[in-house]
Amino acid sequence: MFDNFFRKVLGKPDSKDVAKKRLKFALIYDKLEVSDDVLTCLHRDMVEVISRYFEIDKDAFKMDIHHSEDLSALVVNTPIIKAKRKKYPAV
Repeated sequence: MFDNFFRKVLGKPDSKDVAKKRLKFALIYDKLEVSDDVLTCLHRDMVEVISRYFEIDKDAFKMDIHHSEDLSALVVNTPIIKAKRKKYPAV
C-alpha cells in the first residue's frame, strides 16, 4: 500500500505502466516500419546536433513518436542546462 503511495508521490511509474508504454511505442514503430537501429542512430544524431548549440542533460533526453489516425509526430524533450556562446557562421 505504501509502495504505491510513494510511487505516486515521487513520480515513479509502476512497472505495468512502463511495460504498457513500451508496448505502445513498439506497435507505433512497427506501423511506421522504423527499426530499432534507425531510432538509435536518430537519437544519437539528435543529441549530437543539439549539443553543438546547448549544454543538455543527455541522460534525460527523450524522443517519442506520437501517432494519430492521419499522421505521426516525432517529439523530442530534453532539459537545456545552458546555451553555448560561440559564434556560428551565417547561413
